[in-house]
Amino acid sequence: MSLGGNQAAVIDTWMSESAELVYRAPDHRLAGLVLAYTGEDWTFARPLVRRAMALASVVLVINFSPSERRVIADARAPLWLPKASLMSGLTDRPMLVEQAGWAYGMTVQLTPPGARMLLGMPLHELTNRVVELDDFLGADARRLAERLTEAPDWAARFHMLDGYLIARIGAAAELAAPVWHAWRRLTALSGDMRIGTLADEVGWSRQHLNARFHQEIGLPPKTVARITRLQKTLGFMTGTMRPSWADAAVMCGFADQSHLIRDFRMLAGGTPTGLRALMTDWSGLMTGNPLMTTRPLLRRITATAPGTFRH
Repeated sequence: MSLGGNQAAVIDTWMSESAELVYRAPDHRLAGLVLAYTGEDWTFARPLVRRAMALASVVLVINFSPSERRVIADARAPLWLPKASLMSGLTDRPMLVEQAGWAYGMTVQLTPPGARMLLGMPLHELTNRVVELDDFLGADARRLAERLTEAPDWAARFHMLDGYLIARIGAAAELAAPVWHAWRRLTALSGDMRIGTLADEVGWSRQHLNARFHQEIGLPPKTVARITRLQKTLGFMTGTMRPSWADAAVMCGFADQSHLIRDFRMLAGGTPTGLRALMTDWSGLMTGNPLMTTRPLLRRITATAPGTFRH
């Protein structure tokens, strides 16, 4: 695969006495493969619990300092996450993520085609799992974390991530063309497409498309369609012009408002109204959509949980 062109950078920084969040879009050569970068340096005066909806993306968390995180999918048996750098695969269910102490590091959000090329393996092995990054990228992951930690500023770190990902993904074999086409069509249309029509477009049977897509991407095409449709709906409902939920259901391809509510409960763990409130509440909602940033979350945290700013 050839990735040519010049680096482009847009950096958005939010700072306070307790937190620094730095956002940047990846180099345009990584379009369709890498969604977003975030740098974070903040201290929690008390544990922060965030709801994460089902995600149709792969997230790399590169820790510069050991960090306490756990997933509370089942309150009776919370899962403590690795303190070192980690990676989470696609998910088909909501969960709660709790974090405490000092968070210092970077997050990279990849599309499934980008993650498939980066890792060189089908993504079904990662579905609904959180693993140590070293287990899949080996010494590369450790060296990258060390170099990022030692870099003089966030701009240098983003540039370093661009270079690493362009080199590694650029040398990888591309995803099978029919699967790539199916992924692009589903996400471009926010899931508003029949799987049978998609199978006809790529020249496969519906059964074969479902099997190959599930194996390579990590979730069945119908599940990806439902997640992207839900993300589109949340985007509508957090904008300045907010339609009613009934109108949003029609605009976003749901059969009716009851269908919309069922998908919200199953994939995001709450009602549409409750989840919209989370978008501005201190606990926040992780949607997997890089266009929905945590700015309201940061504003609220700085008011309720002051801490020590670390460098």
